Formats: sequence, structure tokens, C-alpha cells
Amino acid sequence: MIEQLFQQLRGKRILIAGFGREGKSSLNFIKNQLPDVEVAVADRNPICITELTKIDPNIPFFGGEQYLQQANNFDLILKSPGIKLDVSLLERVQISSQTDLFLSAYNAQIIGITGTKGKSTTATLIHHILVNSELPALLTGNMGIPCFDIISQITPKSIVVFELSAHQLQFVRHSPRVCVLLNIFEEHLDHFGDMESYRNAKLNLIRFAGKADFAVLHHALRQFVYGLQASISYFPEANIFELPLALRGDHNRLNIEAALMATACFGVSKKNGLSALTTFQSLPHRLEYLGQKGGVHFYNDSIATIPEAVIAALEAIPQTNFLILGGFDRGISYQSLASFLLEKPVDRIFFVGKAGRRMAEMLQKQNYSGQLVPIENLQQVFVALKDIAKPGNTCLLSPAAASYDQFENFEQRGKMYKELAEEFGGK
Repeated sequence: MIEQLFQQLRGKRILIAGFGREGKSSLNFIKNQLPDVEVAVADRNPICITELTKIDPNIPFFGGEQYLQQANNFDLILKSPGIKLDVSLLERVQISSQTDLFLSAYNAQIIGITGTKGKSTTATLIHHILVNSELPALLTGNMGIPCFDIISQITPKSIVVFELSAHQLQFVRHSPRVCVLLNIFEEHLDHFGDMESYRNAKLNLIRFAGKADFAVLHHALRQFVYGLQASISYFPEANIFELPLALRGDHNRLNIEAALMATACFGVSKKNGLSALTTFQSLPHRLEYLGQKGGVHFYNDSIATIPEAVIAALEAIPQTNFLILGGFDRGISYQSLASFLLEKPVDRIFFVGKAGRRMAEMLQKQNYSGQLVPIENLQQVFVALKDIAKPGNTCLLSPAAASYDQFENFEQRGKMYKELAEEFGGK
């Protein structure tokens, strides 16, 4: 299988577009496995040349705003997630990625999971169920483990659980053996430009599935499976089972159902799958209960970057008294969240960033009954809570927006919230 991957790289001039975690992984793989292949690196950030020089000072580097200007001089571009390519300017070069090469080489062993929300939890659930069923499973993908980094661990019996973002799927031409498509909501419009382009990237997961493959989809996505050759299973079903303590809310029930269907494709019974859930620990920043601090219950749902995720969080924690919304504005619609809050108001909502201001304006215009409080940062929330919070109150960070205006990512935002909650409890 790795030989199939080698065949797609040998004898080609390769440009690695983007020198983040995956770009570095691609370079290390090529240098170690195919040292004779001609390779170069391109990244908008010119400081990347410092890191590249440490690896190999002889590898060509293209940086700055015109970092892709030389792309047509190569045979193959390995695109890292998040890199925007103007395909019309790259007609003479093949575009691929770690994801597509890996899917091509290891298709029969892969469970691929995507969705606007829930993919990390579902991928981790699937991996947990497989491991607890004594099946050799590896976890890779969007959660931070480049797929090339696990190749040395793969055996013929390994099952690879691959979490896939829309960025990773954008240019793929292969599907995994088991395709899990959880949902498609409006997101990442700053990168894809419109909802159709974003949706098409997600649908690439199932687009190339064959008769030997399986697709596990939410029933709301039926309209997108015309012509699909794979065996299809839809969730939710009318199944009743107890949620594990680590997972709250109906959205996690859907994630569990999808995980059970996916693992069944590799022979795991539903009974064994449910049994494994009793020892599952949820991931950080996903409706993460931080405990009671200073008399207040704190929940960290920093990963909630779209309205649908916030609605799911509020349905799971209906007793919420304080809600923190806002951040970097990607231009998505917030009407669904506004409508939900007008029907089920929270006592006080703190708004931060441009996205927060837009949400606050919507609620103000529609005569929201709760209090709307603009803030500059998370610290101001905790200053206010000292004066207004009562024992037993609940505070939820579930922003409905990306974090890039003040933080590197949602993890950093969630980490700060957790630290502030601990500090609040100490006081």
C-alpha cells in the first residue's frame, strides 16, 4: 500500500503549499522515504524559511504574498489545509494533498469522518469503541495528527480512524471504505466563499465511494446521495440508549449513533459498542463541565463556532444563566440562534468581537427580553460575575464564532476561560 503512495510521488517535482504541521510532515516523509524526489516549500509567511533551514537549507522556499507564483513550474502541489488555491492559474500542475494520497493508498482500512460539528467527538468515539473491542485502531487527521505520521504504525489489520475537515477534503478524488457524514451547516465562508463550495468539499467524502464501501449519513443529507454506489445507513434511528456521563445533549446521541453504525461495518456489535461508551471521556472544549467554582457552574464549549452548536449546547444545559457569544466574524447567518434565544431567553448574554456585536444588534432589534452586555474580552465577564452571580447559577462559553480576533484557535480561548473560572473559584 505504501508502494502505491510512492508511485504517485516518484519522478515528480513537488511543491508543498503551506508549511504548518501538515506541510512539515509531508516534507519529512518525502525526505526520509524518497530522498531523490525534487521538493520545494511555499508559504505566505516568510518566517517559515527559518524553520525550513533547520530541516534542510538546500530546499527552495517561496514566501510572501506571491508565494505560489512559481507553482506552474512543478508537477504536483501538495496542498496543506487552509491554503487557498486559484485553480484557474494552476492548469498545468496536479493538485493533491496528504489526505488524497493517503485515501488512495489505504482506502480499505479507513473510517473517514466529517461534518461541520461533531467530527472530533465522533472520531474519538469510533476509535474508543474499536480499541475496546480489541481491534487494532489508529486515530489521525484534523485533530492534529497528520496521516503521513502514522504510516509506520499501519499493519494490514489496522483500522484507521480519519477525522477530515472541509479544507482537507477540498481537492480529494478518493473516498474511505466507511464514510461518516454527520451534518453540513454554514461555516468557513471566509475560505470557501459561498455555502455551495463548502458543501461540495464536505460531499467529496462520499463522492468517490464504490460498491464495496459504506456511507453513514444523517437523514437530512438524503438529497445529496443521488448516484452513490456505496451501501448507505441513515441516522438517527428510533433507538433508546443511555448517554454516558461524559456526553450531554441530543447532538451527542447522534454522534454515538453514527459511531455505532460505522464500527458495525468492521464487525462490532451494537451491544459491545454501547458497552465501550461507559469508559469514554469527552474531549476538552466540547460542553466541558469545569465544575462549580465560587458557587457558579461553568461549562466550556469553545469549539462551538456556529449557531447550531450553540443551540445544541443550550438545549443540553437549559438552566444557563450567563452566555458568552461572539468573536471573529466569518459572515455566517445568526438568525437561527436569534430566533432560539427570543423563544428561550438567557438572563444575561455577554457579547465580544465583531460577530458578537452583530448578534447583539439582531437581538436588540427584535426586543430581546434578557440583558445584552458588550465586553472587550473574557476577563470582563468574570469581573461582572463577581457582582451579579448567585450560588447555583450557570455560565456557558459557547461563542457561535471563531476565535481568531483574540486567540490563535478555539483551544487557546477555552484554556483562558478555564483558567479564569479556576481563578474565580479561588476568590
